[in-house]
Amino acid sequence: MRVVLFGATGMVGQGVLRACIRARDVTEILVVGRHAPAGYEDPKLKVIVVPDLHAFETADDAFLDLDACFFCVGVSSFGMAEPAYRAVTHDLTLNIARQLLARSPAIAMAYVSGAGADSSEQSKTMWARVRGQTENALKRLPFGRLVIFRPSAIIPEAGIQSRTASYRWM
Repeated sequence: MRVVLFGATGMVGQGVLRACIRARDVTEILVVGRHAPAGYEDPKLKVIVVPDLHAFETADDAFLDLDACFFCVGVSSFGMAEPAYRAVTHDLTLNIARQLLARSPAIAMAYVSGAGADSSEQSKTMWARVRGQTENALKRLPFGRLVIFRPSAIIPEAGIQSRTASYRWM
């Protein structure tokens, strides 16, 4: 199985990367991010550095016939205006999803959202409304399979640290 992972340097993405490396049925892992994840060496790992993910393009043949995408990119909405949060959470996600589908039409996608995401898209809480809109937009795309995770809290594996201060404090 060939997979692509976005967000491998974050707390969730690092856990997904470790699981993919251990998985016997995963034969190739494309990690796409602004920088390479530190400390990971494996023959099935290929890192593609894209300094600005908003400029990401799937022109490389590496994105043909992928089996799955793990989309673990995320930011805290704390202190962010809605347009900036939407640019990362909604627009970036959908841009990448559409490009992957164009190159790998049968791809499955696992999207990490958050507990409290509002699929009615009516929440007064900005992040919940934007996450719900993103989930709904992904559901309208023709993925081979779509899985949406809504964690309420995440306990990192040994050695993984969040960049978010409140998670490190807990």
